[in-house]
Amino acid sequence: MPWLQLKARIAPEQADLLEELLLDEGATAITLQDAQDDPLFEPERGTTPLWDETVLTGLYDDLEGLPAMLERLAGAWSEAMPGEPCPEIEHELLDDRDWERAWMDDFAPLQMGQKLWIVPSWHEAPDPQAVNLHLDPGLAFGTGTHPTTALCLSWLDDLAVAGELGGREVLDVGCGSGILAIAALKLGASSARGTDIDPQALAASRDNAERNGVEEDDFSLHYPEQLDATARFPVVIANILAGPLVELSGEIAGRVAPGGRLALSGILETQADEVREAYEARGLIMDEPEVREGWVRLTGRRAAEG
Repeated sequence: MPWLQLKARIAPEQADLLEELLLDEGATAITLQDAQDDPLFEPERGTTPLWDETVLTGLYDDLEGLPAMLERLAGAWSEAMPGEPCPEIEHELLDDRDWERAWMDDFAPLQMGQKLWIVPSWHEAPDPQAVNLHLDPGLAFGTGTHPTTALCLSWLDDLAVAGELGGREVLDVGCGSGILAIAALKLGASSARGTDIDPQALAASRDNAERNGVEEDDFSLHYPEQLDATARFPVVIANILAGPLVELSGEIAGRVAPGGRLALSGILETQADEVREAYEARGLIMDEPEVREGWVRLTGRRAAEG
């Protein structure tokens, strides 16, 4: 069965109304996409901004009465927004396909360093003897495909190969899907703690830990304020964004134990100096940045006592 797709280029302030009108007409799915490939890297807290020009798409399984539907949409728009022209709505028919299978085909196992693989749950592990982390790609949290996540996973793999991860406790700040903490555990860390301000992230981390056979006692999850204020860790990792990394530099740097290691990512290349300087000011010895596709990983360490 083919599908009917309606598509319009709109300004951000038009999105809510047009989405409501398309849903009223029976849309089975609505998507919002960037029309100009203009990424929003760091929105203000508490906001969900759209791009300056957004493509809003509605998908329908009923192909009947298209002209009448477009008339109703134009009329409803004029009634809600008198004097403002209705956005031009394009339409096309899409061939039916197995959308779930097509989505799954986009994700293949990823090798992260010498020992670690990220393996979607529907795939066989390419190397059963490797350290295989099973994860389903999701919408909101890290899955290994983004350069920042890949940079952090490679760093953990390097630590494991160098013998600097086994038996150590790890703190994952802004744990998201839990992928970094879970990878650290599977690479030999003795335990991990994850913090996040988002309850959905904590739930996703727990689900992924269970999928990978990680016991709750080995991977504890917390809101940031629940973490013991005196706790220090030999390995700390934070893959968030440059703004919060600078803002929280005192808290994050203070979690690194003497002789401990730190990795930071979620940083654009143009932001690296500011973040690096913030952590050097907190007494950490920072390495040269590692860059991948315009994103940066910063690593460093705290000097050992004595």
